[in-house]
Amino acid sequence: MARLGLEALINEWVRLRGRIGGASPGRKVCTLVAAMLAGASHIDHANVLRAGATQAVLPFRVMAPSTLGTFLRSFTFGHIRQLDRVIAETIGRAWGLGAGPGGEPVVIDMDSTICEVHGKQKQGAAYGYTRKLGYHPILATRADTGEVLHARLRKGSSQRGHKRFIEELIARVRRAGATGAVCLRADGGFWSHELIATLCRLGVGYSITVRLNKTIRAAIAAIDADAWVPIVYPDGGVAAVAETTYVTGRGRKHRSYRLVVRRSRLTEVAQQTLWPDWRYHAFVTSSSADAVTADRFHRDHAVVELAIGDLKDGAGLTHCPSGRFFANAAWLACAVLSHNLFRWCATLGGIRHLDELTVARTLRTSSSPCPPASSTEQAPPAGAGHWTGPGPAPSPRR
Repeated sequence: MARLGLEALINEWVRLRGRIGGASPGRKVCTLVAAMLAGASHIDHANVLRAGATQAVLPFRVMAPSTLGTFLRSFTFGHIRQLDRVIAETIGRAWGLGAGPGGEPVVIDMDSTICEVHGKQKQGAAYGYTRKLGYHPILATRADTGEVLHARLRKGSSQRGHKRFIEELIARVRRAGATGAVCLRADGGFWSHELIATLCRLGVGYSITVRLNKTIRAAIAAIDADAWVPIVYPDGGVAAVAETTYVTGRGRKHRSYRLVVRRSRLTEVAQQTLWPDWRYHAFVTSSSADAVTADRFHRDHAVVELAIGDLKDGAGLTHCPSGRFFANAAWLACAVLSHNLFRWCATLGGIRHLDELTVARTLRTSSSPCPPASSTEQAPPAGAGHWTGPGPAPSPRR
């Protein structure tokens, strides 16, 4: 947080002057973020930062929970956008320190989730396809690290706003320093011709699940039986992959897509009684790889669930604390900041193992030693550890 200059950045761009509780936004957002890093899921949990010698470690003044609640309620839509800008700038700064992809390809997974709430006093909460009352934020995560690149809290289960969200997302990634190819993966909830047209206009690849309507089913039925290529599938089932061309519309609305289809069927006798037929999963893709490789790449979209799960369980999004919509939107932005700080510490600190995502709980409980100082930095004196905060280094007991 100190190396990214987070408090000063928030004070510069989040302008809540004249609103009750809006003074000194930097130390308040930093308090919320640090509390989430420590495991907070409610505003009152920020009290954990006011115990013992915690203040000697943190590079900002810790604020009381009552002050934080008033602060969150002072947010409007415009202030949420200002906090979004802070997130975008912190991504750019972290990537500049070495956490970014540089010229390597970037795979972005887009998905929505449900933040369940209880009671009828939550502004904007509604029922979705899960039949649970809550908010339905839309999230875009980086596949290889799990960091959240863009997030937006939505009222109810609205599917509007994809185009604007994608435009902001790609512009943010490019400004942050990603110069390589970008590919977006998404499930059938985001499938639309308008979304694909936007991606093509922005020069972004795609791999998006399609809903099996009448036209799609007709295209699948027309695939030759010899075109199906068997693939490795979990025990108890068999699967194969094939591809075809999906053509729709006429005149100016004429569109043609590469359609990759995976069919699967259970082999266990008792299960076959319940599901005797092939089940199909289809997606359109801009990839030129063979169908088997394209299918394997598309199935990796499931990693987005790991990132979303860690955003909830590890960074405080398991609960939306306020009855006001924009206060909860600010809470989401703070959760994104804390979630990304975990990911950047794992990446820059060298504690990621192979290509596995490191979850928040691992960082909180890890006893791994800090990496040695680089050749360009002066090593700390013996016994001083890697303290970079204000004042003298805290004692080991502290």
